[in-house]
Amino acid sequence: MNKPLFKIHSWTALLAFVPLLVICITGSILVFKHEIDALLRQEQVRVTPQAERLPLDRLLSKVHQSYFDYEVVGWVLFQDPGRADVVYVIEKGTDQWSYLTLNGYTGALLAKPVPHDHHLTDWLLELHYTFLLHDAGLLITSLFAIMLILLGITGFILHRKFWKNFFTLRWRSRLVVYFSDLHKMLGIISAPVLLILGFTGAWWNIAGYLHELEEHADGHEHHMMQARLYSVDISLDAMIHQAQTAVPEFTTTYISLPWEPGVGITLWGNVPTGNILSSQYSSSVSFDAQTGARIARYDIREAGAGAFIVDTYRRLHFGDFAGLASRILWCVLGAAPLILAITGLTLWVKRRKQRARARYKRRQGAGAWSG
Repeated sequence: MNKPLFKIHSWTALLAFVPLLVICITGSILVFKHEIDALLRQEQVRVTPQAERLPLDRLLSKVHQSYFDYEVVGWVLFQDPGRADVVYVIEKGTDQWSYLTLNGYTGALLAKPVPHDHHLTDWLLELHYTFLLHDAGLLITSLFAIMLILLGITGFILHRKFWKNFFTLRWRSRLVVYFSDLHKMLGIISAPVLLILGFTGAWWNIAGYLHELEEHADGHEHHMMQARLYSVDISLDAMIHQAQTAVPEFTTTYISLPWEPGVGITLWGNVPTGNILSSQYSSSVSFDAQTGARIARYDIREAGAGAFIVDTYRRLHFGDFAGLASRILWCVLGAAPLILAITGLTLWVKRRKQRARARYKRRQGAGAWSG
């Protein structure tokens, strides 16, 4: 059993070697995406908290007045009061999403609209989950995420008796022996996290790809933004108030505005659940884009076990469920494939050389016997 599994483990690792390194290293960096952004462009992503925010309707009007060639299609309201709002926009005559940042307390626009891969960490994010190949990249990275899962499972089975020598690192032995111990130890420690990252990453990418496929199955292209797709008379502030009434203790974290005809306005947010894995987008309230009437509500506390589990994928993938401690753990163990690749490749090369020498000796012995 071990020999076929070892071959599967080895060849999967060799095939996925470079792509998985790209995915895992960028993922580890992106655990601290906001901190890196704050270091590189603090004036665009950080604000000084004040007692009250300006009304959203006033902020929305400010964006429209300043960038009249764009339509607002999304608005991120972070739970960290020191983070600037992120506003997603589409330029008229195009279907391309951009984003800008603003100060929710003063209304100051902190950055002009830029493409979603404009800044360093944005580019790394695109590389992480699409390899910069857009929709096709979603499918490709999903394949490698599945291969990461396969590596984790086969590694667990191959070293299922790991506890016997779990803390053994033969420092003074030959390099190949030390690398073997290190590979097993680090593999066992990081495997649970890598399995979580692989599964949740594959789930999101496959779901995103299938959604895109379904939306455009009839061949129609993305809608080219020409004009506002919601009534100018609607009030986002009123909707937030209605959402809190419809879903008790609801806190809005993202506002989705129509980006194509037929789409309503949806407020996504979180509610107290007692579960640290519950995401900041676990519940939602939807409204008609023309009348502002509430048309649907979704409270994660009333959902089934399946929906509750799927909602945990976000925090499990980002590793922010236990604050800084879990983020550091996710960052470090998420980068484990770098060391696993170095040690694993070294062991594979050594074994290949050993087998080649053994074959050579057998041929030499056979030649001597026949002579």
